[in-house]
Amino acid sequence: MKVDCHSHILPGLDDGAQTLEDSLFLAGKLTEWGYRRVVCTPHSTVKYRNSPATVLVACELLRGELARKCIELELIPSMEYRLVPETWPVVKESGWLLPWEENHILVELPIRNPEKIGDIVPLAEVRWLVSEGYQPVLAHPERYLYLSMDVCRAFKDAGAQLQRNLGTLEGMYGEDVRARAKSLDAAGMYDWVGSDLHSREYAEYFDEFVFGR
Repeated sequence: MKVDCHSHILPGLDDGAQTLEDSLFLAGKLTEWGYRRVVCTPHSTVKYRNSPATVLVACELLRGELARKCIELELIPSMEYRLVPETWPVVKESGWLLPWEENHILVELPIRNPEKIGDIVPLAEVRWLVSEGYQPVLAHPERYLYLSMDVCRAFKDAGAQLQRNLGTLEGMYGEDVRARAKSLDAAGMYDWVGSDLHSREYAEYFDEFVFGR
């Protein structure tokens, strides 16, 4: 079954879907595009301090509405964990890791401000996840323009898989990000493509530029 490994469609948890109506719209779009399973990955950040409890409650709420509306989309609860000192240690200490596909954990870095990483060493955290039996997946490395290609390779060497965002090759995030994505793609670095679906605006872009509707 076609799986979207990165989405923000759960209602009211982060900067993604804000209402149940938004969530149902985005879920319907995913089924239109051929997806049958979606990994729900609300942010775990300083601003959005989600826990397994908040994610599971929202997931159950949306599951019930999908069944009522006869939208056939399997929801898999997880999170997108930002590797920053304000939240990541709390996640580890609290046991708040929600894996998908049994052991996959989606991690992200700050998009534009690497100084927010603080004293966290992302490569070391990737190695720790691997040592604990998890499969770390680095979300949208093409968006971290401060990372060199060699550092992206170092993530792979440390055991991470890399996930490209849908729409990057079409220019959704700008020319610099598209160029980086093309380089990573040409080098065979990507293991996953995820929608990173947040809103109706994302859906409109995918309809026009990715799926040609």
